[in-house]
Amino acid sequence: MESWFHQRHHNLSATHLYRNETLPPLDDIDWLIVMGGPMGVADQQLYPWLAEEKAFIRRAIEAGKIVLGICLGAQLIADVLGAPVTRNPQREIGWFPLTISDAAKTTAFGRALPEAVEVFHWHGDTFAIPAGAMPLASSPACANQGFLYNHRVLGLQFHLETTPQSALDLTTQCADELDDSAYVQSAQQILAEPVRFNQINQLMGDILDCLAQIGTASG
Repeated sequence: MESWFHQRHHNLSATHLYRNETLPPLDDIDWLIVMGGPMGVADQQLYPWLAEEKAFIRRAIEAGKIVLGICLGAQLIADVLGAPVTRNPQREIGWFPLTISDAAKTTAFGRALPEAVEVFHWHGDTFAIPAGAMPLASSPACANQGFLYNHRVLGLQFHLETTPQSALDLTTQCADELDDSAYVQSAQQILAEPVRFNQINQLMGDILDCLAQIGTASG
């Protein structure tokens, strides 16, 4: 995603709350992108900064910002919007296809995702679709793979931003999660076809284009 923003001459900043970094003033940002992590949305005792992060997400949504959440980020958005986040029946790690919802096919986001496209997954939890949100997609292992709320808040359970290097890092640092269960692929399967990362990165750009068009239309 970083290259997409730089190519369009946008300014980027990042806040690592686990390093006790300070969030920016809300008036200083147009977009909020909330990324993933190994923790769960309810782990505030272990990670107290989750409360601050949720509060900031809520304020950004209420302020009409464009908000994109990926994996844990999507779960945090769902939690802020009042939807339960629970353990998924199956851990889902690797390349599995998406089925785009009928409702999403009427939107630019649904049209940007080809039917049955294989995308990268790495998660054990799942969210319910928040009240008032449109379900985006499902997969064989996970009924809720994404949602769109109020036209400008997008939650994606799956990963389009993953690169060969970040996937290699995951398979190395989180190897204990590769447990050979029904929807968990091996590191070799995950890394076998580098071209797939290029394909999903292009889709990530298409999704960002959709969000940018919303921002332009409202600006």
